[in-house]
Amino acid sequence: MAGHHTITETERQVEQKLGGLPIDFTATAAVNNIFRGATAVRNHLERTVLRASGLSWTAFVVMWVVWVWEPIETRVIASEGGFSKATLTGVLTTLEARNFVTREKSATDGRLVLVRLTDSGRELMEHLFPKFNAMEVEIVSGLTEDETRTLATLLRKVTQQLEDYEA
Repeated sequence: MAGHHTITETERQVEQKLGGLPIDFTATAAVNNIFRGATAVRNHLERTVLRASGLSWTAFVVMWVVWVWEPIETRVIASEGGFSKATLTGVLTTLEARNFVTREKSATDGRLVLVRLTDSGRELMEHLFPKFNAMEVEIVSGLTEDETRTLATLLRKVTQQLEDYEA
């Protein structure tokens, strides 16, 4: 149950309330379930794995993106993470104060800022990510390996559709 009502109850209620409108209820259910699923996963990971490290979801995403792509420009972090540059600035300030990242001006273009993990930040991610991944495994444990692969493929297609739409 995601809230006061189950997902099935909510879908039935929406169809009953809006049944007279020309609406594709299958599309509505799919998009709402993407949102509810993503929110449930994010909240669960914040309450479990991330809480002990003191990282918010956004801070973890920043750390992850930097860890994978470092050194990386701040504008690319914001784009990859899907949040504003203002949000990123606040998160980087906090992560820098905790000695997890450093910021430096680009040697080739002084307007650009590059972010790198510190040794402490790298150690945190090397320690934290296996726990994060173990919870990812737990989250999809009700699916077969083929279902998990199919889910990843379908979500990738939805994401690509939106990226193409916005390009």
